[in-house]
Amino acid sequence: MEKEKIVSFKEVTANPAPLGLMGFGMTTVLLNIHNAGFFSLNAMILAMGIFYGGLAQVIAGIMEFKKNNTFGTTAFTSYGFFWLSLVALNILPMMGYGEAADSLSMAAYLFMWGLFTFFMFIGTLRISRALQVVFGSLALLFFLLAIANFTGSALILTIAGYEGIICGFTAIYAAMAQVINELYGKSVLPIGEVN
Repeated sequence: MEKEKIVSFKEVTANPAPLGLMGFGMTTVLLNIHNAGFFSLNAMILAMGIFYGGLAQVIAGIMEFKKNNTFGTTAFTSYGFFWLSLVALNILPMMGYGEAADSLSMAAYLFMWGLFTFFMFIGTLRISRALQVVFGSLALLFFLLAIANFTGSALILTIAGYEGIICGFTAIYAAMAQVINELYGKSVLPIGEVN
C-alpha cells in the first residue's frame, strides 16, 4: 500500500499592524486637534472616524485574527468599533435616533475605554516600548477626556487634546517604524522590542 502524501501550504500574510496603527493614529491626531480647540467637530473628523479609524482598524483586527494574534485582534477590532460608536454618538441624535449623550454618560463611556486601554497597556509590556507609549498615552487620554466631561473643565479638555495629538503621533511612528524596518530588513526606526 502506497503511503499518502501530505501536502501542506504555508500561509504568508502581510503585517496588518501598521494599517491599524495608522488608522488609529491619524484619526486620533485630527480629533484631538479639535479637542485642543483649533477647529470644530466637522465632517472631516466624522469621515475619518468611520473609514480610517473605524473600518480600517476592524479590517486590521480581522487580519490579526488570521495571524493568530489575540492582542492585535482585540486591540484593532475594539478601537475600530470605538471610532464607529463615537461617530454614531455624534450623528444618531441629529438623525432623530435617541437623545444626545450628556456629559455624565460621555464620562462613563470614556472611563470604560480608559479602563480597557489600561489592561491592554499591561499586555504591551510583553511586546515593545513603542506600543507601551501608544497604549500608556491612550489610557491617559481616555481618563483625561472622562475627567473633562465629568467636571465640564475646558482646560482639562484642552490638555487632553494636546496629549491626544502626542498619542496619535506615537501610533503613527510605531506604524511607520514597522513598515520601514520591514522594507530595509533592519531596525531603521527603533521600536524597542521586548525579548
